[in-house]
Amino acid sequence: MQIVENVLDHSPDPRGLVLTIGSFDGVHLGHRALLDRLVIEARGSGRLAGVMTLRPHPRQFFNPENAPNILTSDRQKARLLEEIGVDVLFFLPFNAAVAGLDRNAFLRDIVAGRCGARKLVVGHDFRFGRGARGTFEYLAETAPALGVAVCQIEPLFAGGQCVSSTIIRERILQGEMESVQALLGRRYAIEGEVVRGRGIGNRLGFPTANIMPHNSAMPAHGVYAAEVAVDGRRWMAAVNVGIAPTIRQEEMTVEAFLLDFHGDLVGKIIEVVFHKRLRPEKKFPSLEVLVDAIAADVASVRSHFAGAFPDIDPK
Repeated sequence: MQIVENVLDHSPDPRGLVLTIGSFDGVHLGHRALLDRLVIEARGSGRLAGVMTLRPHPRQFFNPENAPNILTSDRQKARLLEEIGVDVLFFLPFNAAVAGLDRNAFLRDIVAGRCGARKLVVGHDFRFGRGARGTFEYLAETAPALGVAVCQIEPLFAGGQCVSSTIIRERILQGEMESVQALLGRRYAIEGEVVRGRGIGNRLGFPTANIMPHNSAMPAHGVYAAEVAVDGRRWMAAVNVGIAPTIRQEEMTVEAFLLDFHGDLVGKIIEVVFHKRLRPEKKFPSLEVLVDAIAADVASVRSHFAGAFPDIDPK
């Protein structure tokens, strides 16, 4: 998949492409329905399938103090889009100039001009241009004159609710990883760099990878059964999300103990895939009791994965 870091510097392919636009945070099942249609339209017309996504998320730009917790890093999003069949991923730097473009200029100069769109596939709630004045009705009236056909995809409902990134964020914050999976179509995962910690886990006999997440949507504080992807391999892991109250950690941390793993992870980018919340985070009366609790958590992780996920190599 081709990745265009700044669509404003892009020269469009003369063949044109089929395009969709949005943040696509989470790339959930609702997004998937739209993206599947995008790929079908592109393949049927012999054109490329393109996605233009905004960076940062518009709500991060307009209201940074109340910005949404991001579900997918740029790298995760690119990988998921490529798996679906997207050919080109455009990033549009969202700044004051872009926010100030009127709907006609956005459609003419960016969608038709820089992207070279010949068809635009949009969701039920798609809005664009200054003041979000661009609607599907406006597209249907205006886009054909620019050589751009348009179609709209209906929302996807699951359990009586419209599948949305907002609902998924709420479920993640509550630690409801099973219901999150039903809305995402996959297990929720965070990606991040392993940084050097204080070595407390190593002294307790459970050396942990301290992760600096690239995502901002963190599950509820607690201990999770998870799998960790490192250099193309996957490992069972007990993951603690929280403040580690027994050892008086002051800030929220994500720490993963990879079962049967030996080696240095500092500096590596790893992915943590959450399976199940085992228990809430708890303050223990002593380090000895904490060690016993961690040992029990590790046993629970082994039990969780036993037989159900044979592709995870414990050795």
